[in-house]
Amino acid sequence: MIVVFTTIGASFLVSSTDLVSLYLAIELQSFAVYVLAALYRNSETATAAGLKYFLLGALSSAFILLGSSLIYGYTGLTNLDAISSLVSVSSSDNVTQGVILGLVIMTIGFLFKVAAAPFHNWAPDVYDGVPTIVTTWLAVMPKISIMILLLTLHSLTEGIGLSLGEVTVNVWQALLLVCSMLSLIIGTVVGLAQFRIKRLFAYSTISHVGFMLLALAVSGQESIDAFLFYLIQYSLTSVNSFFILLAFGYLIHSQNSSGSAQNSDVQFISQLSGQFRHNPLLAFSMLVCLFSMAGVPPLMGFFAKYAVLYSAIHNGFYFISIVAILASVVSAAYYLRVVRVLYFDDPASGAATQSPEVLSSSHCYVIAVLTLFIALFVLQPSLILNSTQLMAMSIYGY
Repeated sequence: MIVVFTTIGASFLVSSTDLVSLYLAIELQSFAVYVLAALYRNSETATAAGLKYFLLGALSSAFILLGSSLIYGYTGLTNLDAISSLVSVSSSDNVTQGVILGLVIMTIGFLFKVAAAPFHNWAPDVYDGVPTIVTTWLAVMPKISIMILLLTLHSLTEGIGLSLGEVTVNVWQALLLVCSMLSLIIGTVVGLAQFRIKRLFAYSTISHVGFMLLALAVSGQESIDAFLFYLIQYSLTSVNSFFILLAFGYLIHSQNSSGSAQNSDVQFISQLSGQFRHNPLLAFSMLVCLFSMAGVPPLMGFFAKYAVLYSAIHNGFYFISIVAILASVVSAAYYLRVVRVLYFDDPASGAATQSPEVLSSSHCYVIAVLTLFIALFVLQPSLILNSTQLMAMSIYGY
């Protein structure tokens, strides 16, 4: 039921065109996710992570509510299309500046929820504290809905700028660019120091959010196409990575008598040592996901990063494109560290040769399908690229 509530909230959020329905939808999604994070009440780490997620999530919701109330206070409207029309024809600087201020404060609240730097501090602790099966849901579902919502808010910012002398600055775009650069740098540099696998994935997620924010900030049909494609490949790769991690946890702890969800989690990268010898197919699937996250051709992640960087360079964002390229290269170091542990380290002492029968057939099927999709995307790229291009064209009315 909690997962259903999250899904319903995310669906309402994606289709919201009104400030009131937007806030109610994000709260429906968020409350369900808070409960899900603290579901394992007997686990001290899961309870602490759920409480931290709730407190910081409440803070971000307060930002969203404050921004919404400012926009309503200056315009007297709650419908997003009506607000956009009013701002485009308004001759009053006060109304425009009030809407800009409200949008920026709202966006800060949304950036909290997608763990974009510098609002990312909760993500590593929550990802690491909750069970892996819950982390899989937290890492993907809220980000999809909120990123699509930011794309919806993007239409409000067109033609809106803050005049600083003779220069007009798009404050919303500037905010996204700053958060994108910080996410790329922090997600890469801090990720290098991680030795807990889910904290590493958390910083990897922060880096990926930086790429998505860059595509969103560039603004244009080409960049929105890249944004949608990157969001799809991030979701597929993240789900597959956490499913594989979950499978490793079940196999490594298959002889654990307690059998609880907490005891079947892989916590440290070192726990994966030598797993290629015991579970070669799972290790290969993890290799494919990690190389895709790093942007190694010809995997799906390479084409997503290429599309984002191409759109950014084509629109003149040279400096942040260089930062993104360097961040992508450096982040390969911590992905390769996991690969080294999987393939070349000696197995931990006392490790048993587990049987794949521990995994359900549906679990194996999902991992196999997603891995093949990521690895063989290059053979039939038009399946997704045509869809994202049509969606981007529909947004721009072409």
